[in-house]
Parts: sequence; structure tokens; C-alpha cells
Amino acid sequence: MLFTIAQATADDGDALGEIHAEAWKVAYAPFFTTDFAEQAVRRRRTQWHERLAQGKDTIMLARGDGRPLAMSAFGTSRTETGMAEIHSFYAHPDGWGTGAARALMTATLAQLKEDGFGRVHLWTLHDTPQSRRFYTKCGFTETGALRDHDFGDGRPLAQVEFALHL
Repeated sequence: MLFTIAQATADDGDALGEIHAEAWKVAYAPFFTTDFAEQAVRRRRTQWHERLAQGKDTIMLARGDGRPLAMSAFGTSRTETGMAEIHSFYAHPDGWGTGAARALMTATLAQLKEDGFGRVHLWTLHDTPQSRRFYTKCGFTETGALRDHDFGDGRPLAQVEFALHL
């Protein structure tokens, strides 16, 4: 499969939403009630047009043979001075195992380095072993930091932090 990686444009909101919603539905929905998960998936399908318009993060999109398969959103860390943070990183389940996410992570890290960052961190759910394995394969290590994150249902879930020197 031939992958192309590019910065997302205003026209990519629907593609980003589809990737985010489908990945979230498979990986995260089992942690929530059915009603909450369905609402969360719907919200993820539509939020990317606004995020693109805000321009706060760099948002990249990976396509495999022309089909949108993975997305990343990253920028300055919200909590660590001088560090970058990957705020969102999702691959459509149809793209799992194709190399699209790995290609996108390589491009994301290269862009962060080009932007002058020397270190990057991210948070992922503690109970998602697939994502934890992926980040480890990409060179990230767990920092030992844990936090609870409430996705809006009042039942916080544990997240673990990963970091990488660029």
C-alpha cells in the first residue's frame, strides 16, 4: 500500500471525523454505557471542522492508496513547558496493521523535530494494550505518570503517559 502524509486542510474534517469516530468506537466504546458511547462517537464525527478552523494544533492525515486511514493532532504541551504533545492519534480500524499509523507517527515526529521540539509526550488509556504496544514500538517509553480522565460520563478512566526524546 502506498501512503501519503500531509497536513490536513479545511476539506478534511469529514475524513478526520470518520477516522476518529471509528477508532474510538472499537477501542474506547467498550469502557462506556451504550448510550454514552453512541453520543461520543457522533460528537467525534463532527468536531474536526471546528478544530481545523481553530488552527491550534498541527493536524496531519495519512492516506493509504488514497483512502484516509490515520490522523494526528499535535502541538505545544498543555502541561509540560518546552515539550510537544500529541493530543490525538487515531487510525481507522480498516487501516490497523497496514503501516499507515506507523508512517504517520514517523511524519508526526519529524514535523515536531522540524518545529524545534526535543521531547514529546502523549497520554493513552491504561487499559488499551494495543495502543500501548504501538507507542512502545514507535520508541516511546512510559514515564510512570498516571492520571484520571473523564470523557464526560462522570466515570474517570486511568491514562498512562508516554514520552520520547526526538
